[in-house]
Amino acid sequence: MRASVLVVDDEPRILDIIRLTLEREGFDVFEALDGYTALERARQIIPDIVLLDLMLPDIDGYEVLKEIRSVSNVPVIILTVKADEADKVRGLELGADDYITKPFGHRELVSRIKAVLRRTEVGAPSGNGQIRVDDNLTVDFDKREVLVRGERVKLRPTEYRLLNHLMNNSGKLLTHYALLSRVWGREYRDDTQLLRLYITYLRQKIEPDPSHPKYIINERGLGYRFMEFTHPDRTRHG
Repeated sequence: MRASVLVVDDEPRILDIIRLTLEREGFDVFEALDGYTALERARQIIPDIVLLDLMLPDIDGYEVLKEIRSVSNVPVIILTVKADEADKVRGLELGADDYITKPFGHRELVSRIKAVLRRTEVGAPSGNGQIRVDDNLTVDFDKREVLVRGERVKLRPTEYRLLNHLMNNSGKLLTHYALLSRVWGREYRDDTQLLRLYITYLRQKIEPDPSHPKYIINERGLGYRFMEFTHPDRTRHG
């Protein structure tokens, strides 16, 4: 089946370029020049993925993203000319799955779309049973449930995939390249900024003191490792 893409951008020239590029790759492409039209088309079409520009003439892309996230988990890639990290952080915190900074190449655009769709289709990896790291942190890989001080903490799929890879290699250094390739895909292997952002999100959710992490340790210039722990508390369900 052909995947459908909703492209939201207020520049007709950009829309034309993206549409031609994606149609050549076998996508069905739908367009919107403003935020309200984008929301209406998203409800009508139910696309497989949304490419969303942040600078729109009526409501900004962040508001569109929040509205989409209130009713749908459709993957969203932000298109922006802003290279500032704060803009990317805000978009990801609001539920975007990825970002691409303009100008971007045709190959980059297509590869990022395909990578996001692959992650959506495959979902988060599953583990075996429950791991109680310590009194603060317990992760149930079968239920995909994270408990911090006995309270359930909601992780986004990418956050869960990242935690899964880190914990199942506890004590081992995982390079930036390895984590980006395994969690996001080979297309992302050089995007260390994206990895740093998600490490920050995870630390904020699971660490007793995110400013002094004890679980996810940074090996400067190399990568990250999850604190080494034994598995006597690993249990299986059913």
